[in-house]
Parts: sequence; structure tokens; C-alpha cells
Amino acid sequence: MSACVPARADSARTKHVHPPHSPPPGGPRRFRVAGADVSASIAVFLIALPLSLGIALATGAPLQAGLVAAAVGGIVAGRIGGCPLQVSGPAAGLTVVTADLIQQYGWRTTCAITVFAGIAQLGLGCLRVARTALAVSPAIVHGMLAGIGVTIAVAQLHIVLGGTPQSSVPDNLVALPAQLANLHPADVAVSVLTLTLLLLWPRLPGRAGDILGKLPAALIAVGGATAVAALTGLRLPKVDLPSWSSHALASLPEGPVLGLVAAVLTTTLVCSVQSLLGAVAVDKLVAARPALTGRVKRSDLDRELLGQGAANIVSGSLGGLPIAGVAVRSSANVAAGAVSRNSTMLHGVLVVIAALLLVPALELIPLASLAALVMSVGLKMVSLNHIRTVTRHREVLVYAVTTCGVVFLGVLEGVVLGIAVAVGVALHRLTRTRITHDDVEGVHHVHVRGQLTFLAVPRLSRVLHQVPHGADAVVELDGSFMDHAAYETLQDWQKTHTAQGGSVDITGRRPGTRISEPAEVDGCRCRPWTPWRNHQCERPSKAPAPGTDRRAASGSPTRESPATTPGPNASGTSGESRAPGAYGTPVAPGATEQPRGHELARGISAFHRNTAPLMRRELARLAREGQQPSQLFLTCADSRVVTSMITSSGPGDLFVVRNVGNFVPLPGEESGDDSVAAAIEYAVDVLKVRSITVCGHSGCGAMQALLGADPAGARTPLQRWLRHGLPSLERVPADAAEDGRERPRLAGRAPADAAERLCLANVVQQLEHLRAHESVARALGAGDLELQGMYFHVGEAQSYLLSEDTEGGVFELVRETNLTA
Repeated sequence: MSACVPARADSARTKHVHPPHSPPPGGPRRFRVAGADVSASIAVFLIALPLSLGIALATGAPLQAGLVAAAVGGIVAGRIGGCPLQVSGPAAGLTVVTADLIQQYGWRTTCAITVFAGIAQLGLGCLRVARTALAVSPAIVHGMLAGIGVTIAVAQLHIVLGGTPQSSVPDNLVALPAQLANLHPADVAVSVLTLTLLLLWPRLPGRAGDILGKLPAALIAVGGATAVAALTGLRLPKVDLPSWSSHALASLPEGPVLGLVAAVLTTTLVCSVQSLLGAVAVDKLVAARPALTGRVKRSDLDRELLGQGAANIVSGSLGGLPIAGVAVRSSANVAAGAVSRNSTMLHGVLVVIAALLLVPALELIPLASLAALVMSVGLKMVSLNHIRTVTRHREVLVYAVTTCGVVFLGVLEGVVLGIAVAVGVALHRLTRTRITHDDVEGVHHVHVRGQLTFLAVPRLSRVLHQVPHGADAVVELDGSFMDHAAYETLQDWQKTHTAQGGSVDITGRRPGTRISEPAEVDGCRCRPWTPWRNHQCERPSKAPAPGTDRRAASGSPTRESPATTPGPNASGTSGESRAPGAYGTPVAPGATEQPRGHELARGISAFHRNTAPLMRRELARLAREGQQPSQLFLTCADSRVVTSMITSSGPGDLFVVRNVGNFVPLPGEESGDDSVAAAIEYAVDVLKVRSITVCGHSGCGAMQALLGADPAGARTPLQRWLRHGLPSLERVPADAAEDGRERPRLAGRAPADAAERLCLANVVQQLEHLRAHESVARALGAGDLELQGMYFHVGEAQSYLLSEDTEGGVFELVRETNLTA
């Protein structure tokens, strides 16, 4: 599909002169629709058609209003909106709001309210406040949707049973026993058939299930129930679409002004929040798709508000339901492979065609079938995954209050109540601080968990004074904020305790908790990932104060040293009182001062101060039990490849072998160096690792050297070592396709250059060398070991794993996953 590039703002000033010897410019470019957009629009249309009718039925609006909203949402919001692949239309999240408006003000006034809500959305879009809506707690949003889902399900249950729903959830629950006593068998049978098809259709087994499963379950369920009802001659209420000539349009609103304003604000809030959250979700779905399906721009949330506002104005003016982004249709659009907004617009056109030409077929649909469909949608809005998530983040109270408020009071009231509870919970967490005191082998640990404010000062002071005079103390600050009152309390106690012969080590697990005086701390603002990097800033060395004791040992002051180690600085590493060594590095008695730039000693000092207290117990356990790594990780010696960082591993996890070029020499070809073979044998036979990973990386100097190496001129140790890469070099000839074989490659793009092509081939080649080792071959044959290839792109900080299912081997990008879900 051709892409249109918007002109710059100053393009009007530039006159493009047609070259005299070139052909005249062609006519206007033809509009084209990609095949993927056509297929996606059909899939979305088949889902939208029954759902639009069902939502209109649930709100009590004319059924045609659902079709109008679906068409306008597809065409108008699809064309103007800022999220190209989001599908807008009548949403289940608006059902309760719209039903209340229709019952209170009537249908024509509801349409007018929809128009004014659209105007309000246009104003919000012009003010560029779309991102502000995302500040609403997810627990409130999920609770609102769950409450709406419960309301929908309870109301539609009455239609499923053959009755008429009441105006509120309590009334529906009270009337439910009487409705159960007066069942309508035909309505129940059609509803059960619809729900059965909805449940079983996506689970059809075998190849036939894969083919038929591409048809939307909603369409199959409603279509199947309609066919059965028509063939068996069941007499039950069906869809009634009056003539378009009698279709009700918007009129001037009638009712109390304050009530109408509240109705407009409620509709605006629900439509906007649902649409913006849907746009963010669509961006995540698009990012998770394979790169080959086409590139789609990220959502412009302010433009999305403008598109939703325009769509609501048009829909309300034409007698349609309120419009918002719909998660079910949007996810179906992304899954179907849509690549542009044309799929959304085309789906709206198909809805218009169906509304004009398929009226006789639509009027065969039983209302009980649509009610069952909408009831299932309502039940799905109560997501167990969302409940688990809010419970894990200790926001279940906000979720429950919002849900109950929406169910029993209304959407706006429930949301306001949820916001109030969320603010209360946040204030409670801000003022709630846990302070504990433990004595571990003579060292007193004071652990402060939470924010240190003046409200916690009495408890902090009480716990600090439980530490005996002259004792060694460690104060762990596990929080991100400390006010002035807490700062002075902790500093005064620190000075008093050290003056009495004790030692204090103040550490922090959060950046920004700094206790030292400004005069004692240099303004380092390095990156926080490693102490080594943090200590490479150029800072002025400080002369020792007169009478300063130079007997610090490892970054923590001794009992005789009154200067103590303060808390972490803004970069996440602990600042310390400046002993007179290099850049404050403590100096042992009798030792000479270290020169500036002595990063090794500074890094070790930072380890002793920051990391060792946290890792001491784990390292002590490993020292007792011995190492039991699960994986042998063989990678290059390049300093930019940090194995623990890119694999999120810790002590005892990986048995690492590093060499220039991540080579695995074939058995018998080590040229006097058996180190790699010995490590492989030890890892497989003694440590019993379950996997071996060979990891190459971008910008590998060994691969560059190998490309320009002279095989006959191996005179130096490096040149002799590089000969182990010659099989990899033979695997990638100058003409990569001269023998017709597929080469190792990255998924989604071709190798950037010859060095990257060689690096990928080298990983595959070294895996073959691994299989030639006796211990590896034996473990592979027994099924106790697996081999993995990996490629790390340094500049992009992305890792690729080798998939050998395809010819030649494809390195697939490792996708991000939600570790908290």
C-alpha cells in the first residue's frame, strides 16, 4: 500500500521547479487498499454486526442505533482518530450509562447528550490532555468495567429467561426468583444454544477446527441459533428494524440543566477513558506482532480524542449510540493482520451495506440469542486476571469499591467513589512506615520500609535508641523519600552514636536517599547499573582533615573512626565519608594513597559497601552447598557483553566460559589449549548443566579480524586462535546464495553487514562443534542436555535466540513479557 507523507508546515513557501528534461509528473495517486486490510475488515465486520445489535438491545435503544454507531465509528473515528488499528463503535462499557440516560431522558435527548459529549471530547483533544486520562488507577478502570459487566449480565439474564429486565441491579436480583419460576422454554433453548456455540466454536479440534475457527464465534453463535429457530418454527421475539424513514434523530435536550451536564460529563468520561486505554492496549498488541506484518505508527492520543469526539457528534446527530474504542473488535483487527486505518473504515462501509441490504435476514435473529451474546460479553468484563493483578498490587479495595459503586449507585458515582478510595489508600501508604530492629551476630540492623516523613520520626527515634552504645549498626532505608525532620533525626543520632564509639553503616535500596552533608558529597550523576561505572566520574580529591583516622577497612568505617558511611546518593550508590585515599577510597594503615583513576579499588569498595551486605547470606549458602548452575554460557570476551545483565542472572546461575570470538574448538584441534574443552567436560559431566548456550554479539572484533585474516600467516597467538573460526568463514562465502542454501539470519531483517552475517553463522558453527565433543554428544543422546544459539545486539540492547525449525536457522527476537501478570 502506498504511504502518504505529510507536507512540512513551510512547504508552501518552496516552489518545486519541474526539471526541463524529465517527463511531466503523473496524475493523482490512486487509492489502494492492502489485501490484509480487506480480510481484516471482513473479520471485524462479522464480529461487529451481532454485537452492535446486542448492545442496542441491552440499552433499550432502537436496534438501528447500534448499526449507525458501528458504521460511524468505523468510518469517522477510523479516518480521524489517532490509533490507526483501533475499531470504534457501540461498546459494552457504555451500556449501563446509555440505558440510564434513555430511561431518564428518552432516546432523542440521549442522542443530544451524545452530541454534546462529542463536543466535549473535541475540546479535550484541542487542550491536549489525553495523557492525563491515563493517570486514573487501572484498578478503578477495571473495577468500572467489572461493575458494568455485572450490570449487563444480570439485566440480560432476564431476556435469556424470556422476561423483561428491570431498571437496576437490585431490582433485577429481586425479580429473578419470579422470573425463574416463569421460564419460557423457547427463549432458554435459543440462549443455551448461543452460549454453547460461543464456548465450543473456538475449541474445535483438528485441522477443520483451525480452518473453521477463523470465523468469529459471535457470528456463528447468533447465526446458528437463528437458523435453528427458523427451521424449528419457534415463536419468540425477534429483531425488529423499522423503516429508515421513521428512524428517530436527535432533538434539543429536555430536562434539568445540572442533570444534563452530569450526563454529558459521565458519557465523556467513560467514552474517553475507554478509548484511550484501548489505544494504549492496541499499541501493545501491534508491538507484539511479527515485524513482517507491517509497520504501524504509535497512537496519537490527542488525535484519538478528536476522532472519538467527531464520531460521537455524527453518531448522535444521526440517531446512533455513543461511541468508544472496542477492545474485542480492535484485538480482532490486529490479529487479522491489518496494516492501516483502511481496515477500520472498510468495516464501517460493510456495516452500512448490511444495514441497507440485509434487513430481512437481520429480522430473523431472536432477541434471546442477542441477549445471551451480550450477557457473555458482560461476564468477560469481570476478568480474573485483573482481579489477581490488583490483588498482587494491594489495590483490591479500590477495585471492589469501584465495582460495587457502579453496580449499586451508577457509573459516575462508582468511579468517583473509587477515586476517593484510591487517594485514601495512597495517603495511607505514604504515611505508613515500618521500622524494625534486629540483632544479627552482634550487628544491629534497623530496617526502615516506607517513606520517612515527620509522622514516622517518633517511631524512628524510639527504635534507633534501642541500639546499644558502642555497637555496630546498619540502617537500611527501603524507601524513596525522606523529609527534613527525618533527615535531621537520623543524622543527629548517627553523629551521637559514632562519638560514643559505635559504627553506623547507612545503606539504601532506593535511589535518592542521601544522608551526608552537601559539603561531604560530590555531585556524581552517573548511571546506576554498576558500581564500577558509578565510580569513574572525575571528582576533586579531598585533603584529609587534621587528625583524621586512616584505618577504614572496606568502605565501612571502623569502630575507632568517627566518620561514618552515609546513605546512597542520587545515582543509587552509597556515598561515604571521605577517607584520604584516591577519590575517598579508604587506605589501610601504612599503605600509600592510591592514584586517581584507580577504578578497581573503588569498585571493590563500592561492592563491600553496597552489594556485599545484600548478597552475603546468599553467597554464604553457595559457599556451603557448592555451585549448581543450570547452564553453561559460552560467549565472547568482549567487555560490552555482560552475561549477568543480559540474562538477569545472579551468583550460581551460570557457568560462564569467555574467549575471543566465542569459539568451541573441535576435539583435538585446540593447539595446546584445552581450556574450552575442559570447561565443557566439567560443566556437562560434573556440574550436570541442562543447557549450553553459545552467544555471539554485534560489532565483534574477532569476526572483523577473521574477515581480513590470512589463514597462512598465523604467527601470533591471536592469529592461531582465530583459525578456529575458519569453518564459520567457509559457511558464509562472499556470495551468500551461490550454493542455494539458506543462511542463518535474523527474523524480520537481513544482516547489517558481512561481519554480522559471519557472527550468526559462527554461532551455528560452534553449536556443531559442541556436538562433536564426547560428553556433549552423550548427554544429548540421553536427552539430558539441550543446545541454544543466541545473538546479542549491543547497540539495540536486544537478544535473539536461534530457532532451528527453519532451514538455515533463524534468530528470533526475544519479546518482552509482563512479569507481574
